[in-house]
Amino acid sequence: MEAETAAKRARENEGAAAADGAGEQAGVSAVIPGWFSEISPMWPGEAHSLKVEKVLFQGKSDYQDVLVFQSSTYGKVLVLDGVIQVTERDECAYQEMITHLPLCSIKDPKKVLVIGGGDGGVLREVSRHSSVEQIDICEIDKMVVDVSKQFFPHLALGFEDPRVSLHIGDGVAFLKNAPEGTYDAVIVDSSDPVGPAQELFEKPFFESVSRALRPGGVVCTQAESIWLHMHIIEDIVTNCRQVFKGSVNYERSDRFHALLHGGT
Repeated sequence: MEAETAAKRARENEGAAAADGAGEQAGVSAVIPGWFSEISPMWPGEAHSLKVEKVLFQGKSDYQDVLVFQSSTYGKVLVLDGVIQVTERDECAYQEMITHLPLCSIKDPKKVLVIGGGDGGVLREVSRHSSVEQIDICEIDKMVVDVSKQFFPHLALGFEDPRVSLHIGDGVAFLKNAPEGTYDAVIVDSSDPVGPAQELFEKPFFESVSRALRPGGVVCTQAESIWLHMHIIEDIVTNCRQVFKGSVNYERSDRFHALLHGGT
C-alpha cells in the first residue's frame, strides 16, 4: 500500500512539474501545480486556468513559445507565448463566425486570403464554400502549422484542400505585394495586438487590405474582447471608416469581429 501511495505521489509530482515547466517556458505562472494559468496584460485582473492532464509539446520558434497540452475539460489546447489560442472543445464558435459571415455577405466569393490562422481552422471553414476557387494563407510561424497538423488534425485538414496555397512569411509584407483587386475576401485571424501583430490593427494595414480587395470585397478581422478592449475596437472602427466605404460591426460573446465592406 505504501509503495502504491508513493508511486501515485510520484506521478502527481511529475504532472505538476510538467505543468510548472510549461508555465515557465510559456512565460506564464502555473498558480496551482497541475494547472495552466494564462496571465496576460491583455486581461488585467484576471487569470484563466485549465487543469493539465499531460503536456504534449513544448517548443520555441523564431517568433514565440509554443505549447500544446491535454486539458481535463477542453481537450487539447494550443498556447502561444502564454496565451491560449485554440481549445478543441469550443474552437468552432470562433472559426465559424469569423469565416461564414463575411463569405455569406457577398455573392459567390472566388478568391480568399487568410492572414494568420496557422492552426488551419479558418481554412477548414473557407473550404466549405463551393464557389471559392483560390485560398491563400499567409502565416508567419511554420511551427504553428506543423504543430496543428500533428495535434489538431481536425483543424488542420483545411491545409489538405487543393485550392489552398500556404505562404510562410509576414502578412503585412504579403499584402503590400499582392496585386491590386485580387481578393473577394480577406480574413485576418491574428493574435493579440502585442509585438509584431500590432501592425495588423493599424490604418496602414487596412489600406493594404483595401487595395488588395476587389470593389465590393469584404474584410473580417479579429478585434479582441468587446468587454475589455473597447478602446482597441474604437481605434479599429475609426481607422477602417477612413479606409472603407461602408462597414457592419458584429460580435460574438467574448470576441468582437469587425466586418467591413467596400474594397476600393
